[in-house]
Amino acid sequence: MDLAERLRGVGAALSDITERWVPDAWVICMMLTAVALVLAVLGAGATPEAAVLAWGQGIWKLLSLGMQFTLSMVAAYACVASRPAYRFFDWLAGLPDPAKPVQAVLVAGVFSMLTGYLNWALCLVACALFTPFLIKRNPHSDVRLLIASAYLGLGTIWHGGLSGSAPLILATPNNPLVAAAPGSAPVLDRLYPISQTLFSTWNLVYCAAIFVIALVTVAVLHPRRDVRTLTPEQAAAILPAPPDIDPPSTRPADRIDRFPGWTWLAIVLILYPLGHSFATRGIGNSWTIDAYNATFIALALALHGNPVSFLRACRRSMDSAWGIIVQFPFYGGIFGLLQFTELGHWLGSLFSSLATTGTFPLIVYVYSGLMNLFIPSGGSKFLIEAPFLLPAGESLGVSPVTTTLAYGYGDSTTNLIQPFFAIPILAVTRLRFGEIVGYTFLVALVLFVANIAAMLLIPPNL
Repeated sequence: MDLAERLRGVGAALSDITERWVPDAWVICMMLTAVALVLAVLGAGATPEAAVLAWGQGIWKLLSLGMQFTLSMVAAYACVASRPAYRFFDWLAGLPDPAKPVQAVLVAGVFSMLTGYLNWALCLVACALFTPFLIKRNPHSDVRLLIASAYLGLGTIWHGGLSGSAPLILATPNNPLVAAAPGSAPVLDRLYPISQTLFSTWNLVYCAAIFVIALVTVAVLHPRRDVRTLTPEQAAAILPAPPDIDPPSTRPADRIDRFPGWTWLAIVLILYPLGHSFATRGIGNSWTIDAYNATFIALALALHGNPVSFLRACRRSMDSAWGIIVQFPFYGGIFGLLQFTELGHWLGSLFSSLATTGTFPLIVYVYSGLMNLFIPSGGSKFLIEAPFLLPAGESLGVSPVTTTLAYGYGDSTTNLIQPFFAIPILAVTRLRFGEIVGYTFLVALVLFVANIAAMLLIPPNL
């Protein structure tokens, strides 16, 4: 048995363990809450009553951010559920040569990472809908590797892309890290525009390098024998149905509802203020979570063309967004423990004692990756960890920008072995995570090695 086969076996075994033992994401949130309460009392010296009151003080602090991330998911789903997107998927899936199975794997990887760079939620939904088209048009490609390649966006560059949660939080006015509650000090004393984070030379070079490394890895991994494929009937069964076509209008109310003018009025009202901000303040100072959501809501409206089609897609998106809505208040409670007790300072001093200026980014990368296995939400996890990671980094001479980027890279890598975000693509293709994790584990292993080198080279004062 060669090394690749052995590693695939390790990946499959890891998947079996996580599928059997890792509970629901909300239950994990409550488990972490219990740990945070214990640490606040035993480590940071808070009384049990003070810890509970701090948790209650934080539970509603993240509602604004939770709504912003919910809109991100809704807008992304509405974009890919349009008829133009459906036709585009069918055309793109026909580009690879069916006789050369690696081409389809590369197309899946490029599509996944480009959409991941643009929008994490767009990547999540678009790849789930695009992969069945690729499988049907390219019957000789290994279906396991094809799906693993279509999952690359969330495991490589999404957090260094335009929707990277942590950098966007640092750039968004009145975010919880700069808008401290009365009686508590803010974590940061200013905002950090994306020109210093996402558009920094370091981050752009990093994303390009990881893009190439991931593509080369999946190309090399395609098996030469024992290729797993689907029958034509199985491939046809998983192909999504085309978007609904509205029947002819029979009532005046129907014609009013479908009048395209309402859609274009909304697009103009959304995009004009955004364009004005870009023109007067610059994109680097204007691209926040709100600007990102405005762009994709306007795009979704334009793709659908009429209010009825757009609103139908938004309603269907709620199946994907409900987890964010329910979980954010409970993550807010943990955030309250870090802000309104000494827990954040205690954890920060603990990290400072374990790291040096040169090793701190690597420690943050590994820590963020491990935590991502338990809290698969880059934005909410960052708000839990930032109150102690950022001050700890500054005490060692590591800037908030460097710490945030290291956090984002770690948060991305372990998505490849975390089944939470694979749920949409697996539901559509009807495979189990254990069937693809052998390949995703190998890719994650290669990226982990590359990231160790990157974290030892990253400048501490970006």
